[in-house]
Amino acid sequence: MSGRLAGKIAIVTGAGSGIGQASVELFRQQGATVVGADLKGADVECDAGDEEQVRALVSKTVSEHGGLDILFANAGVSGGFDSLFEQDAAAWAEILRINLIGPFLAMKYGAPVMKERGAGSIIATASVAGLRSGAGGPAYSASKAGVINLVKVAATQLAGANIRVNAICPGLIETGMTEFIFDRARAKGQESQIGQLNPLKRSGAPIEIANAALFLASDESSYVNGQAIVVDGGLSASHPFNHQSYGRTTT
Repeated sequence: MSGRLAGKIAIVTGAGSGIGQASVELFRQQGATVVGADLKGADVECDAGDEEQVRALVSKTVSEHGGLDILFANAGVSGGFDSLFEQDAAAWAEILRINLIGPFLAMKYGAPVMKERGAGSIIATASVAGLRSGAGGPAYSASKAGVINLVKVAATQLAGANIRVNAICPGLIETGMTEFIFDRARAKGQESQIGQLNPLKRSGAPIEIANAALFLASDESSYVNGQAIVVDGGLSASHPFNHQSYGRTTT
């Protein structure tokens, strides 16, 4: 089988919709054997923040397919936009369990199997909300900042194992998690305003994040390690400014 991931075995969490679903389809098109995992709508039912379920997911994949080369820890929840004073500790704990402990568990159980095969690529979905404020609620933003640092620490601790660990930081992407934002804008007749804060003046699609994941999963990114790749249309490239008064060049 030909393709950029020919012969590779992959796990994608959060595969029931959005970025995860697009990644599963793309990875398969590129020759990989892919196990998609989610609470529903995927090949395997799995809570990405539950240690025993993640351990079982990796074990099942190895048993049925012979190993593991790629693990895309993509599952996540938004937790809404409640302020620091509106969320309680239980809500924070649940968001951190899925968004941050989930990728940790993927690394904990995926890396040893990859090491046995001599190489591997672990990818985690972070967010521009993990880079600075203004893109998510407090708990969500903190969890994604944790993911960004986690991949850096993991890449260092896996030194010499030939296992690369990277994160993707999506901007505003239309997925099940962000559906309420898009629905609200459409209901108000403001759909044209979605994504207008970034230089590309639009929101992103799941396939655009899946394409970044494909690059990180493939040998084309063989020297990319411990990085947080931002895919946000340029949103995080600058501080907010007024496009009309900034003197930008248009064509």
